[in-house]
Formats: sequence, C-alpha cells, structure tokens
Amino acid sequence: MSLKTELQAELDALKAAGTYKRLNYLESPQGARVRMEGRGEVIVLSSNNYLGLANEPEVVQAGIHALEQYGAGTASVRFICGTFALHRDLETALARFVGTEASLSFVSAWNANEALTPTITREGDFVVSDALNHASIIDSVRLAKSITKCTTAVYKHSDMDDLREKLRGAKDAKRKIIWTDGVFSMEGSIAKLPEILQIAREHDAIVVMDDSHATGVLGKTGRGTAEHFGVMGEVDIITSTLGKALGGAAGGFIAGPAALCDMMTQRSRPQLFSNALPPTVAASSLAAVEFTEAHPELVTKLHDNAAYFRAAIQEAGFHPLPGETPIVPIIVGETALAITVSEMLLDRGVFVTGFGFPVVPQGQARVRCQVSAAHTREDLDAVISAFKEVGKLVGLIS
Repeated sequence: MSLKTELQAELDALKAAGTYKRLNYLESPQGARVRMEGRGEVIVLSSNNYLGLANEPEVVQAGIHALEQYGAGTASVRFICGTFALHRDLETALARFVGTEASLSFVSAWNANEALTPTITREGDFVVSDALNHASIIDSVRLAKSITKCTTAVYKHSDMDDLREKLRGAKDAKRKIIWTDGVFSMEGSIAKLPEILQIAREHDAIVVMDDSHATGVLGKTGRGTAEHFGVMGEVDIITSTLGKALGGAAGGFIAGPAALCDMMTQRSRPQLFSNALPPTVAASSLAAVEFTEAHPELVTKLHDNAAYFRAAIQEAGFHPLPGETPIVPIIVGETALAITVSEMLLDRGVFVTGFGFPVVPQGQARVRCQVSAAHTREDLDAVISAFKEVGKLVGLIS
C-alpha cells in the first residue's frame, strides 16, 4: 500500500469517527468579532488574543513602519547577519516586562522551548516536568534526554508531594531542573509557583516556567504568573510567546540571566540555524509590550470579562473546570461531541473550538472558551445564549 493510500485511509477513519479537524478561514483581522469565509460575522471565543492587541492600530502601524524601514525579513540567522537593532530593543523590553536580566527572541515559542533544555543540560543532570506541560516542553525534554543523556521524570499535575519525591530520588544529580507551565492551556489552571520555588530552594533546583498563557494575562499589570503570586524576579528562567496577548503575531523568547541568553546565542540549535524574527513582527511585538505597560486597564478588563463569563456560564447550568484565568474549559466527554458542539455553536455565530484526544486525555474532550479584553458584555451575553441553546439540544444542560 502506498503512503498516499495509507494516509487517506487514516483521514477517512477520522472523518468516520467524527474527530476530523476542519479549518475555518478568516477574512478580517483577529478580534472579538471576525468575518469568516462562508459564515459572515462570528464572535471569536477560541483565540489567544487576550488583550485584543492583534488589530490595535498602534501595534499594526509599528509593524508597517518596520516593514518599510527594515524590509520583509532578516534573510539570515542571528550570528551571521540577521540581527537588527530592533531585536535588541524588543529583548530589552521583554526582559523588563517579565522581570529578568535579559531575554532572547526566537521565531516561535516552540523553538524557544525546544532550544532551552538540550542547551542547558548535560549528562548527570535531572529534569522533572509537570504531567500536563505543553507539548513543546515535552518534546524539549525528550530531545535533551536523547542528546545530552540527562535523566528525566514526570510529576503528577500540580502534585507537590510527587514533585518532592521525584527530586529526592535524584539527589545525586549534578543539576536539577523543574519545568512547568505558568498557566496550563487546556485546563486554565495556574501552577503552584510559590510552592514550586520553595521546593526548588530545598533541593537546589532550577525553575523553568513557560508563561505563554500568562504573559499579558495574569498579574495586576499582565506581567505573568510571577506577578500574580508576588514573586517577580524569583523564577530562574521564563519562556513565553509573542503570539498570544502580546500582539498575536508570532515568535517567542527565553528570559533569565544575561549569561543564559548569551549561551543560547552561542549554542542553541534553533537559534543558530533559523532566520531571526522578522522585523515587522519584532516591531509589532515591541509596540504590544509598550502598549500593555501604558494601559494596565486592559488587563483589568480582561480579568473582569473572564470573571463575568465564568459566572454566567455556571449560572446557565454548565460546569467549567474551576479557575481564575480567561481559559474556561467545559468538559463534554467524547471528542466527537466536543466537535459537534463546536459546529453547532458556529452555526449560531460563535466560534469556539472543541478539543479531544490526543490533545487531551480520552474521555475528557472539551470546548475551551477563551475570553478577551476586546469582548463586550453584549458579545459575552450572546455567547451564553448560544451555549444554552446548544447545551439543551445535546443534553449537556436540562
């Protein structure tokens, strides 16, 4: 059987099971409401555009200006001739924003995570990772284990006793690293960062945190999980994204000591073998950081919208996973039902994505709602109304 035939058979099986993912095409900028091909205007409740900056005029104009000043791309990797002054400006702003000495940008947050673990580990080191960490962290740890021969383990999600146990079992390791998400994207839950930091001190371990769903989201001024808990400056290494709250374009970064960022420049393969972040993206991301710093009321509105939506969806009879982030997952059970609910909501003008296996465990498929500061109360009320109608039709609520 040919590769094409085998692949088509697998795709046909996904369609038969009702778990095939279909792409929807947008015809307008990302926002609280968008134009979708074949659908017209829909309310978006599945975007990472947490602060609504993807189409903020100041952010867009910064990208346009950089396109005119610096051109379409860098045409090179950083250490050859692809580093622009704009990259330094962005990295200075990112370090300031998350409270570290320095930062280094990458073409994606996935690249940043993939680069980190294999670069900072060596044989005899121990890396322990939360069970629900993002796939990019999982792949980074696996890659490090293969390349550097470090030892790895997984601790039960947010189970601090299990984390302690895993670290006690690696007491002879040369270097111990704890990897965690700040906000777990499929759950909407927040890492127990103060406890993790205390455990790290007890075991002389390094804390690495991917704050992609918390940067621009958590904390009074949106500086992330560390600000949320009042521990700014205490996390050893932070990785995050420019593709969510900070403009929603692309790119990621590693933030920490200047020596770490310098070593990533010297040794990390995704940095050494990938073109630098395009100037237009670097400029729009920088503008997004500066806009967020100048408008903390946006973060306040995001928090207020998230609290309002969570309370309203519960009052409607749904039971979202508990939490305090703008991620509000509603468990429906099977993947096919999650996709069905998503399609029925879209028929009613609400764009929200259903997730199932292998993104989440079998039997825990969900519709993941993501609230933005750009949503109005009218938007959120319309979403609640659509959820009530669909929920009754499929038997999720009475």
